[in-house]
Amino acid sequence: MTEIQKRYDFVLIYDVQDGNPNGDPDAGNLPRVDAETGMGLVTDVCLKRKVRNYVTITKNCERPYDIFVKEKAILNNLIAEAHTDSEVKSKKEKGEKTESARQWMCKNYYDIRTFGAVLSTGENAGQVRGPVQLTFSRSLEPIVALEHSITRMAVATEKEAESQGGENRTMGRKYTVPYGVYMAHGFVSAHLAAQTGFSQEDLNLFWESLENMFEHDHSAARGLMTTRKLIIFEHSTALGNKPAQELFDRLKWNRTTEGPARSFNDYQITLDGQTIEGIKKVVSV
Repeated sequence: MTEIQKRYDFVLIYDVQDGNPNGDPDAGNLPRVDAETGMGLVTDVCLKRKVRNYVTITKNCERPYDIFVKEKAILNNLIAEAHTDSEVKSKKEKGEKTESARQWMCKNYYDIRTFGAVLSTGENAGQVRGPVQLTFSRSLEPIVALEHSITRMAVATEKEAESQGGENRTMGRKYTVPYGVYMAHGFVSAHLAAQTGFSQEDLNLFWESLENMFEHDHSAARGLMTTRKLIIFEHSTALGNKPAQELFDRLKWNRTTEGPARSFNDYQITLDGQTIEGIKKVVSV
C-alpha cells in the first residue's frame, strides 16, 4: 500500500438533534459543556471510537484492518501476540525486538497506524505517534442540556416490587441537547504516516468513516446525529503550504434565522464566501 505523500488539514461539521452527543460520566452523564461559555463539547476520543466502530463494521476486524482498542479487548495480550511473530522473535537485541514488534502492531491494527498507541504496558512494543489527530469538537453556539424523567414499567428485583406494592415502576433520567451544530478540526501528517505505514488506502477509509460513522452509531441516547460537512485541505507537499489556522479561517458560518436553532438550515456554512455543495469537499492548497 502506498504511503501518503501530502499533508492534510480538515474540518468536520456535524449536528445532533434531541440527543446526547457525548455524556460526561463525572457530571451524571450530562452533555459536555464549556462552563465559561456554554458551548457544547465532544472529545476527540469519542469521535475516534466511532471511526474504530465503522472500520470494524466494514472490515470485520480482518488484518491489516483489525482494531486494537475495541470492546472487551485485553491490550497486553494483543501486544504479547506481536512477540510470537517469527520475525520479531528472530531479533537478538532488545531494542530491535521492540521496534520489530512496534512495526508488526502498526501493520496489523488500523487504529494504531492511524491514531497511535502506547504499546509498552506489557511486553514492550514501544509507543506509536499516529499521523491523524483530532481536536475536541465545539458547538457553534451555546447549547441547552435538557433533563427528562423517564419511566420503566418494571423493576429489577423482588425487593423493589415488594416496596412498591406490586406497582413495579422504575424512574430514571435522560439528558438531551435539543439541537446543536459541532465543529472539529483535524490534521494528517505525512511524516508520521511514513513511520506507521499509514497508506492512501487507510486515508480514504478514514474520510469514508467520518462521512458515514453516525449512520451506524444510532442509539436512544444519541438521538439524531449526522455528518453535515467534511472540508479537506490538501497540501502539495508533506511539509504543507500554509498554516492550518489560516486555512481554517477561510471557513465561516452565520445564522439565517432568529431564535433558537432547531435545524441545520438555520445555519449557512461558507468557504471563501461560497456555499459548500455536498458533504465532502477537497480543497487544494
